[in-house]
Amino acid sequence: MQQELPLRGLGGHRLCFATNNRHKIEEIAQLVEASFEIVSLADIGCHDELPENQDTLEGNAFEKAEYVWTKFGVSCFADDTGLEVMALDGDPGVYTARYAGPQRNADDNMNLLLQNLSGKSDRTARFRTCIALILNGERHLFEGVVKGRIAHERHGAGGFGYDPVFVPEGHIRTFAEMTLEEKGAISHRGEAVRKLVAFLRG
Repeated sequence: MQQELPLRGLGGHRLCFATNNRHKIEEIAQLVEASFEIVSLADIGCHDELPENQDTLEGNAFEKAEYVWTKFGVSCFADDTGLEVMALDGDPGVYTARYAGPQRNADDNMNLLLQNLSGKSDRTARFRTCIALILNGERHLFEGVVKGRIAHERHGAGGFGYDPVFVPEGHIRTFAEMTLEEKGAISHRGEAVRKLVAFLRG
């Protein structure tokens, strides 16, 4: 039985973020308003490994959101983020989280990225986030992009994923050297979430 949560108009309601990645949850919770609460998969009793079998970011985001909606009947949103490096023909792209293998290890991923960029002068890149929202069974998509470059070595201890090697355009610090607030103001995920929140405001 579907237990729909009325979200447009907000007013203290919950919206499931289809992830158990605490870093992502913290980052998005920082960006949304107190008028609604972001809950994780664990909060709705979902401990499944969500499917990601598509060849696009948009496809993966919708696949995850539709899995939660179909199985748990809860309005939710899911994201998929890709780092696209120009000198690597857009790689790692849809394979960003598992660039160095199925272990999804951030250190391994960054090591491989820096190795593959060794000797290349063009280090321009962009992060792209796609957020798929399923609200009352209706599908919506929101996208955010931030351009930047890949540093020659890691800097900073904050953030997650590739943050220690990504320097956003117009800045000299990596995402990992910024606070959550600073990163959220300019990041790909921040842009996509702001579009999501604007939609939920109606």
